[in-house]
Formats: sequence, structure tokens, C-alpha cells
Amino acid sequence: MERWFAELTNRKLRRSAHRGVAELEADVEAWIDAWNDDPKPFVWTKTADEILDDLARYCQRINDSGH
Repeated sequence: MERWFAELTNRKLRRSAHRGVAELEADVEAWIDAWNDDPKPFVWTKTADEILDDLARYCQRINDSGH
């Protein structure tokens, strides 16, 4: 779900100007309708273990940073 909101933000909200809430709502609803017509599911390219290993390495780096 978080990835979908990132797509909405990057593809619609940052590239558009709205003069009011109603205009923003209509624009978001139109984007959602278009998305649902041709959805693009997010595909994981790493296993859960690979993601957790990367996260563990990152946590180790920031914990040992001396700050």
C-alpha cells in the first residue's frame, strides 16, 4: 500500500497544480480510475531474508557510526 501512495505522490501530486480541494479530489479520483483500468502490481525482487539482511547491515552501520 505504501508503494502505491508513493506512485500517486510522484506521478500525480508533485506534477500537478490544484486551485482547491475539490479539484485535487477530482484529479486523484481520475488517477485512481486510470490506475485501476491498467494496474501495475509491485513485484518484489528480493526475498524477505535478503531484505532483513540488508536492514541488519544498515542498522549495524548507523549504530557503529559514533554519533
